[in-house]
Amino acid sequence: MPAQRTTSLLRTVISQLRTRGDVVTLSDSTGASLTGRDTLLRALVLRRLLRRTATPDERAIGILLPPTVAAAVTNLALALDRRVAVNLNYSLSEELVQYSIAEAGLRRVITSRAFLQRMPLDLGAVETVILEDLAPKATLLDKASAAILSVLPIPILERVLGIHDIPEDELMTIVFTSGSTGKPKGVMLPWRSIEANTEMVNALLHLRPSDVMLGVLPFFHTFGYTITLWTMLATGVGAVFHTNPLESRVIGRLMRERGVTIVLGTPTLLRAYMRRLEPEDFATVDIVAAGSERLPNAVIDAFDEKIGVRPFQGYGATELGPIVSANVPASRAQGDPARSLREGTVGRPALGVRVQVRDPETGKILGPNERGVLWVTGPHVMLGYLNRPDLTEQVVVDGWYNTGDVVTIDEDGFITIVGRESRFAKIGGEQVPFAAIEEALAALTGGSEDGAPRAVVTAVPDDASGERLVVVHTELDATPAELVKGMADLGLPRLFLPSPADFHPIDVMPLIGIGKVDLEAINRIALDAAATRRAKAKS
Repeated sequence: MPAQRTTSLLRTVISQLRTRGDVVTLSDSTGASLTGRDTLLRALVLRRLLRRTATPDERAIGILLPPTVAAAVTNLALALDRRVAVNLNYSLSEELVQYSIAEAGLRRVITSRAFLQRMPLDLGAVETVILEDLAPKATLLDKASAAILSVLPIPILERVLGIHDIPEDELMTIVFTSGSTGKPKGVMLPWRSIEANTEMVNALLHLRPSDVMLGVLPFFHTFGYTITLWTMLATGVGAVFHTNPLESRVIGRLMRERGVTIVLGTPTLLRAYMRRLEPEDFATVDIVAAGSERLPNAVIDAFDEKIGVRPFQGYGATELGPIVSANVPASRAQGDPARSLREGTVGRPALGVRVQVRDPETGKILGPNERGVLWVTGPHVMLGYLNRPDLTEQVVVDGWYNTGDVVTIDEDGFITIVGRESRFAKIGGEQVPFAAIEEALAALTGGSEDGAPRAVVTAVPDDASGERLVVVHTELDATPAELVKGMADLGLPRLFLPSPADFHPIDVMPLIGIGKVDLEAINRIALDAAATRRAKAKS
């Protein structure tokens, strides 16, 4: 039998922290600031403290913290103890947070008093470990032991900590999906997935020791966990964190003070920053990357015109930890820039990633520019969904993951997202993509002050046509009839035009923790509106 391959992720992280021994590596808006040496020391001390709290057989431990220095050190401490980190999604309801805790079999959750005061959550029967109470318990022996360990040769340090032979398929973290399209699923990501993703980011962006990442995406999301936490630790760049990605003015100050060079976010966040921040806030920034949602060309152009930096788009999935592909800006491209970035696409597959477009009905592998469902394989595919082998078997087949996204791939390998399989309506036998309608509506209505879209499209069952389009929207400056006419003027086919009667107003657009639209809530709103409309029609 071939030898079990092991991960070198922690070896790389420890080496980079030592290299940055006197360089500020982690900082946040609370004023916390740690050099590479301090980061390693704090994590080793916290590891000892947690070992006195958690039993040896307690593999998974919950974390309920926003993106801060404390959260980063806590995740590192658990990794150094070979525990499974479960960063809980505090943007969910109490019921779903408790559901996640039960699914993961957690006995305790690490949190902070300051966070619970700001966002009180009933975690149920699970034991809470309060960081403010834990810190004073660190003895001189704890600190001396950590200091000695931090300077040992890495092979000896690894053996002392028991991290020298971690199998690459061993579970590293459980990430619960946002619940935007149903109940959260626990995605089990092994060490190889996180390690491969850090290598992908570095191969795409050619990170530099002088780089500083803005970390505003929560660690319960793979974008935040893998890229703004583990990638920066493994590649030797700095990170500055803030707890709320929509607090633009605080973020602008942090970017200026820390000389941020890399901003990673969602299109919703970019819209908010474009409205509220000034070009001088981005004076040191040369990378602005967006993921999680479609990045419209209008947002790219407007952001470039005001800020002076042109955003580009990448693409991923939680089940892949998360990277599939990304464009690469000219400032970081190696070789022909035309083969690094193509606007309107989500770029080419990342290092080690293989992709196929398959016919959704027959499974046949399709050729260039043919539309079908994207399947992905590589070293980063999840182990599966926690406690749900049935769901795992539906999406992972022979090591290939079915993304559920409808795409085309051109002759040069650039991927264009058409939409999710679940984000199409079948009207009169024809497939109608919600994304195309939403892009037209965005062009006509713009976004709200917080960057969220003003209108989102879904569909409800209809006896006559199979399904009927519904637009759920916040306050608009034009009437539904005017917007429908405007969409027609933009060239949308008649089949893509919702009826003005199917525009449903709401006060606030529902969002999940990373500023992405809560599609499950949108669907519920649309179904309720349709039921009300039917009831009125009968009365």
